[in-house]
Amino acid sequence: MKIYSIYDAEFKPYGQVLQGYDTKELQEAMMKIDLPEGTAYEPGIDSLEACEIFGPLSDRAYGGMPIQLGMCWGHNTKLNCLEYHRDSEVNIGTHDFVLLLAKEDQIVDGVLDTSLVKAFRVPAGVVVEVYATTLHYAPCHVNAADGFRVAVVLPKGTNTEKPDYEPANEEDKWMTARNKWLLAHPESSEAKSGAHIGLKGENIDIA
Repeated sequence: MKIYSIYDAEFKPYGQVLQGYDTKELQEAMMKIDLPEGTAYEPGIDSLEACEIFGPLSDRAYGGMPIQLGMCWGHNTKLNCLEYHRDSEVNIGTHDFVLLLAKEDQIVDGVLDTSLVKAFRVPAGVVVEVYATTLHYAPCHVNAADGFRVAVVLPKGTNTEKPDYEPANEEDKWMTARNKWLLAHPESSEAKSGAHIGLKGENIDIA
């Protein structure tokens, strides 16, 4: 699978690089958190939200909206699922990492063909915005020894407990957490746990 750079023209429909942020303190704080065997995710982490960058991200990247600063970290090379939110997500890595991305408008009858997924390498320390209409999921590591530690910035409350409601349309059935709609590959653990099977084709593995 070809891995593009986020500086390539191919990335423009999916997101953009955000300039003018000092990420050094945040990267150092993320490095203090041990890597798990697989992958882990926390929507908000106190030690990361205490970093100087938290205010500028809220004020500038999200226009003054309340945000949370958490992390996805561990080891991963597979697609497994794709998710989307009603807003952009901002990512910052301690090391280079790869995002597997597709577009929400490529979903047909609740299913996306994984042949449409593209891979993009994000350099360490770069602040990258992933648009609301971009399907994404857990980052992939570039080096197994390093794994990945990727800050995840989202509006406050995202990826926390799912609201309680009766589904009124098909999309309502895809929600697995607050502000999180998920398409799972049949081979994924999420599918086995009852998530909507919305990916067909190869379960991409960049390894």
